[in-house]
Amino acid sequence: MKNIYLNIYNPNFSNLKKAKKNIENNNIIGLPTETVYGLAGNAYSNKSVKKIFNLKKRPATNPLIVHFSGLKNLKKDINFNKNFIKLYKAFCPGPITFILNKNPKSKISKMVTINKKTIAIRFPSHKVAKNLLKILSVPLAAPSANIYSRLSPTCANDVADEFKNKIKFILDGGRCRIGLESTIIDLTIKPTILRQGSISAEDICKVLKKKVNVVQKTKVIKSPGQSKLHYYPGIPVLINKNYPKKNEAFITFGNKFKNAKNYFNLSKKNNLAEAANNLYRTMREIKKKKYKSISVCKIPNKGIGRAINDRLKKASFK
Repeated sequence: MKNIYLNIYNPNFSNLKKAKKNIENNNIIGLPTETVYGLAGNAYSNKSVKKIFNLKKRPATNPLIVHFSGLKNLKKDINFNKNFIKLYKAFCPGPITFILNKNPKSKISKMVTINKKTIAIRFPSHKVAKNLLKILSVPLAAPSANIYSRLSPTCANDVADEFKNKIKFILDGGRCRIGLESTIIDLTIKPTILRQGSISAEDICKVLKKKVNVVQKTKVIKSPGQSKLHYYPGIPVLINKNYPKKNEAFITFGNKFKNAKNYFNLSKKNNLAEAANNLYRTMREIKKKKYKSISVCKIPNKGIGRAINDRLKKASFK
């Protein structure tokens, strides 16, 4: 199918070099990762970081995640600890973000960290993101490529639809493999999960061989995804429902539900990973079909199902 979006580019080597030039010129690009698409800019540049905040309409009190290619030269920006090394070896590159103490001599923009002494970092596994990071001399500040509090994008077209011509360059890495944002774990104190994702608390406990706390509510915003209203599709969301109201969209899970025009099944195979991958795409589809509200059936609260329920709870916040 012909690409009707003039700002979406094939991620070949020539376009990776153009992306690199855009980053060096303090421009913001759309970048695929294995979780969701990001708005990427030079993490060392106040000018770039300010553009990200402005594009997203993001509160200046909400920090950004910085993406690195690997451990090389990382110590000039980050202070390591043993728990980080263990988890890095187990899960990186991959869908996990670490909150660590920032090196006082780091050149990373203070706007990224909202002047805190801690910083959120991760190492994306998506081939396009990895290839771009390898040819850059700077790390990338890259929050999800959506207007603040809205649904994250899981394909390049979503980014283009969200920002129109405000983003001139989007690398097309296909549909994201996971489709939900990364797990975030704070390692500056006792290991604590601040946002659930595809890497579960149980997965992390097995590696660290110790209990990991999971934050349910917080008064202090230490990482992305902690706001009460988030992942909002633009219409009301009602969770843990058995059936929809008249003319309402109904998101279902499993094979016990009927096929109907207003029913949207995340996974007929009862596969939570498939459901997670389909969640944002399905909510976007429902909105485009002009439904006025969404009811969602109960989703099993285990594994990545916990991350799905976290997103749905925040999407339904009133």
